Amino acid sequence: MERIYLDNAATTPLDPEVITEMTDVMQRYYGNPSSIHAQGREVRTLIEKARKTVAGLLNAAPAEIFFTSGGTEADNTAIRGGIAAFNLRHAITSRIEHHAVEHTLTALLQQGVIDKLSFVDVDDKGNIDYRHLEELLRDNERSFVSLMHANNEIGTLTDIDRVGELCSQYHAIYHCDTVQTMGHYPHDVRRLKVHFLACSAHKLHGPKGAGFIYINHDIKIGPMIFGGAQERNMRGGTENVYGIAGLAKALQLAYRDMDLHQNYIQGLKDYLKTRLLAEIPDVQFNGETDADKSLYTVLNVSFPPSDMADMLLFNLDINGVSASGGSACSSGSNIGSHVLTAIGTDPERPSVRFSFSKYNTRDELDQVVEKIKQIVSMVVN
Repeated sequence: MERIYLDNAATTPLDPEVITEMTDVMQRYYGNPSSIHAQGREVRTLIEKARKTVAGLLNAAPAEIFFTSGGTEADNTAIRGGIAAFNLRHAITSRIEHHAVEHTLTALLQQGVIDKLSFVDVDDKGNIDYRHLEELLRDNERSFVSLMHANNEIGTLTDIDRVGELCSQYHAIYHCDTVQTMGHYPHDVRRLKVHFLACSAHKLHGPKGAGFIYINHDIKIGPMIFGGAQERNMRGGTENVYGIAGLAKALQLAYRDMDLHQNYIQGLKDYLKTRLLAEIPDVQFNGETDADKSLYTVLNVSFPPSDMADMLLFNLDINGVSASGGSACSSGSNIGSHVLTAIGTDPERPSVRFSFSKYNTRDELDQVVEKIKQIVSMVVN
């Protein structure tokens, strides 16, 4: 049985062109980029070429791009470094942020690094309340703001231009977790009023263990990892050369084919939504699903209540469909999706996140719908 992979928001398959690029680097470039001999200088040149490629795609300066191990490190670096650099005592985020953001800010509050952590209101679709955000910015001292571009579970998009304008108006430091949207939407940092962006290569058909943080040239923060002068004294440790090369190649391919893939993948999402509405009674969707309000790679589906809700995802798996899911946290329990809980979904309704890539097909989605029909008929009350 050939499996159908619909968990691309968790990680994506490597693009063959990325594999070729990384294999070439593994075979030809083995020097330590910090060494001053010829092999070392050759690898240093490769890293700086990759940095220039990434910077060019984002309309950034190469000196504003710092390679990391992925999105979690990038988020931690921005949050910890940004708050420390400006001695900020107040931070603003939302209840639907990735744990790399929420847990980091909560830890800083518990450690006394910040005095107050505010959560901006979100509606039942995961949309930010911009008026509440402005109130929090206006009524508190200078703030650190961390709000993601697209939610990784439900796909709802945040207007990062609007957030950037508000942060600029109130002199706040703005970090945006763009892990789910980097390579899927264009980001022009000369236009955006943002101080930090994050990227994880494996979300855009690149390798795991490689990412970057964009740090606006007006921001000066201390290193996240000590121990060496790598990444212009910002991240100690010998660089992940193969990963960096693969990241740059993956982002280059993503920008090259962005319009084509966006149209294609949006078509897959719309097709699955239409098929599910036609075939599954009482099916609903979590978060925004309209093209202009939602990440085109994610569709979070809410199925009718069932005493065997946990079995839905399990049955999909044994039927050859890879997806992710969960339900809202039940009262008195911390098990479940903090995102679905925050937007007030019914904890009795099992949810499955289907996330798509350029490698998926409509034929696969037809097969998935048929499998869902069979499974739902068995597990739903």
